[in-house]
Amino acid sequence: MTLKKIGATLAATALALSLTACGGGSTTDLSNLKIGIKFDQPGLGLKTGETYSGFDVDVATYIAGKLGTTPDKIQWTQAPSAQRETLIESGQVDLVVATYSINDQRKEKVSFAGPYLVAGQDLLIRANDTSITGVDSLKGKKLCSVTGSTSAQQVEQKVPGVNLQNFSGYSDCVAALAAGTVDALTTDDTILAGYAAQPEYKGTLKVVGRPFTVENYGVGLKKGNTELCNKVTDAIKSMLADGSWQKFLDKNLGPAGYKPGEGNPPTPAACS
Repeated sequence: MTLKKIGATLAATALALSLTACGGGSTTDLSNLKIGIKFDQPGLGLKTGETYSGFDVDVATYIAGKLGTTPDKIQWTQAPSAQRETLIESGQVDLVVATYSINDQRKEKVSFAGPYLVAGQDLLIRANDTSITGVDSLKGKKLCSVTGSTSAQQVEQKVPGVNLQNFSGYSDCVAALAAGTVDALTTDDTILAGYAAQPEYKGTLKVVGRPFTVENYGVGLKKGNTELCNKVTDAIKSMLADGSWQKFLDKNLGPAGYKPGEGNPPTPAACS
């Protein structure tokens, strides 16, 4: 082989390796999926030992099944609110199903399939507290939310005088609320209902019941992966049509008395 041919061969090999490293031509292996969920949200995404439970877990398992992944081939990964985009962009997860509200800011970084549920932001307070009746009575109160969530941003805009306390997880906020360290917790009504129904908080905490936002939960995935997005959208449509969506909702949030509000069951949007 001449030096010229050797040089051409090496160049071609280098180019191929470069494309592989950059992900060129690669596709998601749908027989093994890495899925990001919450680990600390009762009724939605909860890790207990090596067991995972909740509405989002059931939704994710259903979608994975439609994509060809059996439950034993799913790799569950914790997806804190502030890390969801990073997990997707870095390839640490293929999908995020973690009370992930679709909004324009997030769509600049990731793609969404869905929505698969329409929730609303509300308040969780101590059952004996009569001073907080809604978002308009939060001025001067210590309000807990989670770093990276849309909930904190929404309340700061609506109540400039609120004393916002950002914690790393909702379970920390609930513990602080029960202990009297903060006056209220704000996030989606689905999440709040799950906590209020827990045995250790039943009767001591309550959801105010005056939602003030609309939160469209979507499945997050790598931006621009339209092929995978379309497959996930089809899976969501099947789940809504065959009764599985209602079954998952009744099983996981029914015990908390949660009733899905306006916009449910949702109609998934087209992938872009």
